[in-house]
Amino acid sequence: METVTEGVAMSDRRALASGDVLAERYELQDLVTERLGSTTWRANDRVLNRNVGIEMLPSTDPRAHQFLDAARLSTSVTDPRFLRVLDLIEDDHGQHLVVREWAKAFPLDQVLAESPLPSQRAARVVAEVAEAIAEAHERGVHHRRLTPHHVLLKQSGAVRVVGLGVASALAPAGHHDTLDDIHEYERLDVQALGKLLYACVTSRWPGAHIDQLRAAPTEHGRLLRPRQVKAGVSRELDTICDRILGTPPAHHRPPLTTAADIAQALHLAGDDDVRRDGPTTLTRASSPDLLRLDPVVQPQGPPPGLEPPRRRPKAYEPAPPTPFERGKARALATTKGDRGLVLAGILVAIVIVSILAFLAGRNTGGDDDSGPDGTSSDVRALPIQGVRDLDPQGDDKEENRSTVKRVIDGRLSTGWRTATYFGQARLGGIKDGVGVVLDLGGPRELSAVRVRLAGRPTDISVYASTAGADPPRSLKGLRKVAMLDRAGQDASIQVRSGVLTRYVVIWLTRLPEIGDGEFRGEIREVTVEGAS
Repeated sequence: METVTEGVAMSDRRALASGDVLAERYELQDLVTERLGSTTWRANDRVLNRNVGIEMLPSTDPRAHQFLDAARLSTSVTDPRFLRVLDLIEDDHGQHLVVREWAKAFPLDQVLAESPLPSQRAARVVAEVAEAIAEAHERGVHHRRLTPHHVLLKQSGAVRVVGLGVASALAPAGHHDTLDDIHEYERLDVQALGKLLYACVTSRWPGAHIDQLRAAPTEHGRLLRPRQVKAGVSRELDTICDRILGTPPAHHRPPLTTAADIAQALHLAGDDDVRRDGPTTLTRASSPDLLRLDPVVQPQGPPPGLEPPRRRPKAYEPAPPTPFERGKARALATTKGDRGLVLAGILVAIVIVSILAFLAGRNTGGDDDSGPDGTSSDVRALPIQGVRDLDPQGDDKEENRSTVKRVIDGRLSTGWRTATYFGQARLGGIKDGVGVVLDLGGPRELSAVRVRLAGRPTDISVYASTAGADPPRSLKGLRKVAMLDRAGQDASIQVRSGVLTRYVVIWLTRLPEIGDGEFRGEIREVTVEGAS
């Protein structure tokens, strides 16, 4: 029997196996995939005590240097929905290594094998993927093999995309991309986004069997629309699928030819109220341990549900349309054709009724509590009996509750702070706003609100409850009585006349920047003026 002497490389003795340590820190745990001569392992970083993914290719492979170069290029894409490259190692145990993040999540194909996603959830997932792909295209990086298996859903509902740049890394050695190749790669990614949306709402993949999904049905060689395959699919998503995959799209609609256009169209359709076919039962499943910076814990329980918690990842430029922009787009759509004539008639009727009401008011006058000069007879600073925070979209429904009483303690040196949000001033795109609820002790007529703030600018809205209402837990049922955009540190806000309320909500919708990409609001003191 041949004796193996000390110092002979591990790759000369045997193939790599679980338990081997690479680069003196990465301990191999599980072999995940083998394809096109490369292997992917889950490993434990013994220095930082975290899970990582390691893609490796033999150093003798002609594509070895191309393998590392493609990984270097992918680092220019900073969108966190792609798993980052953490380390590049050349010729360790006869292998070139690319070390990436690892995220605890469920592959989308595993979820779709159980049931399609509701239309609203499908629009959100594919919009996230399209935004990430759009940023990669801006950097000259293409995915080229996007399928449901390369999209991961975390238990929180966040989306991750794997496999960026791998197809380029494992292309035949010596190939140099031409301009036509780059256009074709972008077209393939755009088509893959359309197929991904189709699969999300039908659990079928256009063109072939792939990732546990059956091929989508066709008729006379033409792909059936999603609404022809599955009942309850949103008309808007059905149209978007056709604008991506239709050759050409039906009814002469303009095609969607870029990932950014697809993301924009899906965000416009994202708030559609769609009919669901009923509850969907999910079976228990397991998945690799895939959560960045998490300890090694095997996940348990069902996949991330068809309706995960409504917490979104950070927003990135270009920002998705706001609810106001979506409403504006739909309002413009109602003005076309016969609907425009109907709308014009309604507006004319409203104007006529308003004029008649104004004339009647001038003749009859009105009863109020104003003084001889038309102003309220007893305007003063109103006592505030209590205060609490308001965070209806937070996971725990609280926003620094322990410090909220500081907004009425009479000291400008202390205040109530929001949490810190990242990415953009509008609370990181995660929430519509947060604020505080002031209890005036009983119905009071409001006149003005003075808010002392820290930092600038801050967007503020003031809401009031109806007389006799319970303390508000959200903005539902409240009236917006005033607003001030880009307020400074001392904001005095006049309230429309005739507002009678017990509870006043100071609602922050845009926060000052406190650091590079970090935003936080702070209310130091609040004074409410009005009549008892």
